[in-house]
Amino acid sequence: MEVSMNQVIMKQTQALPMIVVRGLVVFPNTLLHFDMAREKSILALENAMVNKQLAFVTMQKDITIENPAPEDIETMGTICKITQVVKMPNNTVRVLVEGLKRAKISEILKTKPYFVSLVDEIEPEEFDEEELENEALKRKLIDEFMNYREFNRKVSGEFLFTQQNTDDTSRLADNLASNLPLKLSDKQEILNTVDVKTRVENLISLLIRETEIAKIDSVIDKKVKSNIDKNQREYFLREQMKVIQEELGDKEGVELEAEEYKQKLSELDLPEAVREKCDKELERFMKMSYSNPESNVIRTYLTWVCDLPWNNVTKDTLSIKKAKAVLAKDHYGLEKVKERILEFLAVKQITGTMAGPILCLVGPPGVGKTSIAKSIAESMGRTYVRISLGGIRDEADIRGHRRTYIGSMPGRIITALKQAGTNNPLMLFDEIDKMGSDYKGDPSAALLEVLDAEQNTKFRDHFMEIDFDLSNILFIATANTLDTIPRPLLDRMEIIELPGYTSEEKFHIAKRHLLPKQLKKHGLKNDNISINDGAIRTVIEHYTREAGVRTLERKIANICRKAALLLVDDPETKVRVTARNMEEFLGKHLFEREQASKKDEVGIVTGLAWTQVGGDTLSVEVNVMQGTGNLELTGQLGDVMKESAKAAVSFVRANAENLDIDGEFYQNRDIHIHVPEGATPKDGPSAGITIATALTSALSGKKVKHDVAMTGEITIRGRVLPIGGLREKTLAAYRAGIKTIIIPWENKKDIDELEPVVKENIDIKPVHDMNEVLHIALA
Repeated sequence: MEVSMNQVIMKQTQALPMIVVRGLVVFPNTLLHFDMAREKSILALENAMVNKQLAFVTMQKDITIENPAPEDIETMGTICKITQVVKMPNNTVRVLVEGLKRAKISEILKTKPYFVSLVDEIEPEEFDEEELENEALKRKLIDEFMNYREFNRKVSGEFLFTQQNTDDTSRLADNLASNLPLKLSDKQEILNTVDVKTRVENLISLLIRETEIAKIDSVIDKKVKSNIDKNQREYFLREQMKVIQEELGDKEGVELEAEEYKQKLSELDLPEAVREKCDKELERFMKMSYSNPESNVIRTYLTWVCDLPWNNVTKDTLSIKKAKAVLAKDHYGLEKVKERILEFLAVKQITGTMAGPILCLVGPPGVGKTSIAKSIAESMGRTYVRISLGGIRDEADIRGHRRTYIGSMPGRIITALKQAGTNNPLMLFDEIDKMGSDYKGDPSAALLEVLDAEQNTKFRDHFMEIDFDLSNILFIATANTLDTIPRPLLDRMEIIELPGYTSEEKFHIAKRHLLPKQLKKHGLKNDNISINDGAIRTVIEHYTREAGVRTLERKIANICRKAALLLVDDPETKVRVTARNMEEFLGKHLFEREQASKKDEVGIVTGLAWTQVGGDTLSVEVNVMQGTGNLELTGQLGDVMKESAKAAVSFVRANAENLDIDGEFYQNRDIHIHVPEGATPKDGPSAGITIATALTSALSGKKVKHDVAMTGEITIRGRVLPIGGLREKTLAAYRAGIKTIIIPWENKKDIDELEPVVKENIDIKPVHDMNEVLHIALA
């Protein structure tokens, strides 16, 4: 820091021992005591005591330096008189000094064994107390100090009185600076400022800042004191209440609560480790005051332990006959699912003990995945509890939060067990494919332990911190697709696919289940409404297009509401709903029945596609024009489907001669491949042979049979590779009136799984390569 030397008068120069201090600034005309432990400082002190008791005291710039060099020392300090020296334990010395004059180092004469410096005493020019501006500055300084004292009562009244009656402004400024809690850099700056007027102005600015800080401190102190007083009052009142209760023999409060928990825990057949954990928590609970926030956490924990179904078990109903009846009553079709459940019950009936399997029902929306889980629980006599996993992104939702967090709770597994009230419910993980993950963890990873029969005997929730046996639970999961389920989790489950319903199955479901349910819901009876079979089939064919039956149920509900409105207008009438008057209830047809083309055409082939709502037919059209060999692909095709089209073009080019096609077509023809319904994105490899057939037909001029549909992946050498979703695709072909279906040879094994109505009405042709496809498809 530079020293302000305005109006400075150098009085005299003298050589003095120098004491370098850390963390304090000594001002002229002030008394200050401090401790010294460094050897250099103690030797300098001893020399000063034999030399008029005078020493030069200055501060080192960096307090962390143990042995400061000359450049580490402030040049401006104070000539002090040593008035008292006291030896302390641990080889330290406590010294009391009186500041006499400001002084500045002109030269350091020696540094060992202690510092000796040549210092110049500094005497500023007289501060004219009679000058109005100077008097105003002095008064302003005193006023600001009084304002500061209002918020900081540590300053004594005697000190304030003494300063108010000080005539020497320079001395006043130094005294105030010495007693204020300023930063060391600010104090050193005041010491460096020799000009009294500038020093006063700087000190006024510092006082204003310190007053604002003191105001904030005062507000904080009041708030803290208020909170402490409130807590102390509550504590005394509760202690008094406890004494009064003891005198009256009344054991209410914490002790009564603890006794209640002890009683509840004694009635439970808990594992030894759980019992020890609960006893420790009870002991902590009894030692805490009622107002301690931790007591609420322990109270919540003990309540959860008492509420869990440690010993509550429902007895399984293992009657195969009853289970078959319940499943048949609630669901039409779904034979494979019903068969798997009956197998499980049969094994359990024979062995008596068997860990529940972990089933995953996979299928499109609305096919009855959730409702079949309810039926399984009913058939077995188990409690049904459902956990919706859709949108879960936090691992703590499964395993719970640790008790260190405010508002922590157990995870969904433990919560569902408490809700079920038994330790062997049927637990449904709904929409297991809709889980996500983020920085809080991956919930699917937390399910790995839950769904592993070898590990879930000791499931540990983060909140409970005790082992709970989940092996008695029958876990069932549902999903729309397997693509988003992590492989390790998928490996722990047995996959059972629920395909979309056929039109015939939808008809029976609507007639047996949906229609009676909606009639009851809308307060209608068979006496005042009739919906014939033709009406139901019309709703299925012309107002819905889905794999499940949710939309079908909504359409039946629409009919019931319209009927209810008609009955309110005329209670004596009977509403009759038929295929002919369906438009009065549901409006114009939304869909027309898919029909195959009525004639053979060139460059147009019917393909079969799988969608999330079931199978569908897909036309592929190819146009060939004069050009330069450009290939145009339209219809919102995905990358995989575009690659299939390129593979088809490669096959046709390589076999142009055998297919009676001009071998130079890729140079003098432009090819446009289009898949209609261009607004709908399409992807997948199964349209490969369809594109190749349409391309061959367009280039050769040969027509494609109108009643033939096909599905299969093509390679550039013409091999036909297997595909998925054959059941749904064949149903779509049946609805469209297709007579012949071409499928890959490797899918021949799937023919047994197709619907009987499909196998009876459609000729299914398994093929190995494109030559067989063209032989069947081209007229």
